[in-house]
Amino acid sequence: MEIVRGVEAYRPDGPPSAVAFGAFDGVHLAHQKILTTAIARARASGLLALACTFDPHPLEVLQPDRAPIPIMDLPEKLTLLETYGLDATVVIPFTRAFSQTEAEEFVETVIVDRLKAREVVVGFNHTFGRGARGTAALLERLGERYGLSIHVIPPLSIDGEVVSSSAIREALRAGDVRRAAAFLGRPYTIRGQVLKGKGRGRQLGFPTANLRPDRELILAPGVYAARAIFEEPMDAAVAPGRPRVEKGAVVNVGVRPTFQEGEYWVEAYLIDFSGDLYEKTLAIAFLERLRPEQKFSSVEALKTQVGRDIESAARFLARLGPSA
Repeated sequence: MEIVRGVEAYRPDGPPSAVAFGAFDGVHLAHQKILTTAIARARASGLLALACTFDPHPLEVLQPDRAPIPIMDLPEKLTLLETYGLDATVVIPFTRAFSQTEAEEFVETVIVDRLKAREVVVGFNHTFGRGARGTAALLERLGERYGLSIHVIPPLSIDGEVVSSSAIREALRAGDVRRAAAFLGRPYTIRGQVLKGKGRGRQLGFPTANLRPDRELILAPGVYAARAIFEEPMDAAVAPGRPRVEKGAVVNVGVRPTFQEGEYWVEAYLIDFSGDLYEKTLAIAFLERLRPEQKFSSVEALKTQVGRDIESAARFLARLGPSA
């Protein structure tokens, strides 16, 4: 998948396209429907399959105090978008100057002239242009003017709730990673480099991999059952590539109140694993919240509870099986 940063960088002589528009924060199930519809239309009509998104989120520029915490960062989003088979993704830098573009001008100069769109796919609540005047209804009217086929994807509901980035954030803030996964179509996952901590886990008899998030997390503090994924280097003379290693894990998200450290960490104990993870990049897929984070009266009490958490996580993961 080609990544184009800025509309002006998109080739002016590009072929006609089918374009999926959206912020795609989280690339949840409703976003996936937008993407797969655009790709299907492109393949059926011999068009280029494009996604067009924005970075940063418009509210980060226009109303920073109301800007939502991103479910994923831009590199994670682009990596996920590539898995759907898009030919290219155009990332438009969202600035105050860009926010003043009128909806009609955006359709004419960006969608029609630059991206050579023949078909456009958006969600039912997609807005664009100055003052968010551009709506799906306006896009349909402009589509008639420019000969565009407009496809508006209706709301997608699960258990009576509309799938949205806001609903996913709400679930994560409550620690309900199961509900978040149902809306995302996959577990909520974070990534980070393993850093040297203070050795608390090893002192307790449960050595942990410590990740300090490089961005604000939405997830409620607590202890979670998860899967930890990393790549293990191999001798290229023996076997090429980097095999993926996946282990069940117990993960503490929070500030470790028993030790009064106050710093926000993600601390993972990998079940049935021994080895050095220092400086490796670890992905953690959250599957179930076992309990809230809590302060214990003694280190021994904490050690006892950690043992119970590991047993609970192991039972939970065994029920799910490797496909989880």
